[in-house]
Amino acid sequence: MESSFCEPLWETDETRIFRNSVRRFVEAEFAPVQDEWRKRKGPGAEAWKKAGSAGLLLADVPMDYGGGGGNFANEIIVCEELANAGVHFGCSIQGIVARYILSYGSEEQKRRWLPDMARGNLIAAIAMTEPGTGSDLPSIRTTARPDGDHYVINGSKTFVSNGTLANLICLAAKTDTNVAPFRGISMIIVETADLPGYKVGSPLEKVGMQGQDTCELFFDDVHVPKANLLGRSEGHGLVQMTEQLPYERLTIAAKALTTAERALTLTTGYVKERAAFGQPIIDFQNTRFKLAECKTETHIGRVFLNDCIQRCVMGKIDDLTAAMAKLWFTDTEWKIVDTCAQLHGGYGYMLEYAIARIWTDSRVQRIYGGTNEIMHEIIASTL
Repeated sequence: MESSFCEPLWETDETRIFRNSVRRFVEAEFAPVQDEWRKRKGPGAEAWKKAGSAGLLLADVPMDYGGGGGNFANEIIVCEELANAGVHFGCSIQGIVARYILSYGSEEQKRRWLPDMARGNLIAAIAMTEPGTGSDLPSIRTTARPDGDHYVINGSKTFVSNGTLANLICLAAKTDTNVAPFRGISMIIVETADLPGYKVGSPLEKVGMQGQDTCELFFDDVHVPKANLLGRSEGHGLVQMTEQLPYERLTIAAKALTTAERALTLTTGYVKERAAFGQPIIDFQNTRFKLAECKTETHIGRVFLNDCIQRCVMGKIDDLTAAMAKLWFTDTEWKIVDTCAQLHGGYGYMLEYAIARIWTDSRVQRIYGGTNEIMHEIIASTL
């Protein structure tokens, strides 16, 4: 969609070269196999290694640890280019787990896990949500009981993106059940290869995002070395999760805006070609005005997102701004996508049309990363 913006500060010659490289890779390697991914409920392990070779994984992790050496802008570019092609691939989850390791891991942990994550040899997932606990993270019931130099983990997690193939799980568990809930949670890295007691559930049947691997995970007396604890001591998991949520919420915001822009572009092309009552649909005032509103909102959103990215690049993003971004962008995405599906008429309900897949895929954006109801609470607490 053509528009005019002041050049964002985070855009450089290097990021533009990186964007072109990512776009070429996604269009050549991932976009053509989306039907295959949807049928088998996720990509194969080979896709991860391809992504690693192309530099899509850990784009904002220092090169000393095998990453791309960029910053948050590089990670956002990957998210945007995947969303622009309608590709659901969990490299943002890979990036989130990398942030946990980079922020709280020891030097030995960073050098042990991050290079293989960057290459796609290790596929990461983050396991927080449980069958009975969503945004209320202090209420999780999965436990990690100390036993000598190991933790013994029991419990289950659900809605785990990348879970089926993941061989590195960033797990939220209670290491102390005798203290206040917010003080007893720790983050532990679970290496799943040939791990007794660890079980992966069947892929979950979702409304949308069929090409994204999502499942349940089960832990039955799973032994994990205490050396895999993130942080110098137990009990800091909730603080760690809270500190990293703005990063996740801004990646969701970027995908939401890019998806809304894509829906608008597709719909503008459709209404110019589709005729009703002897004239193109674009000639009806209702159509033009609806799309004018959508274009205005995406334009405003792009200015807001550029500001958020720049703040994050400078290390100045805050919980409030990230919550507002996640709330506004995902609500706006849904409104625009729903409008665009409506303007497609009956074809907007047919999955052979991209707009229908965008519509089903977009619904979850207001749920994960903290529901939008929780975003309202965070924002309201500052009033």
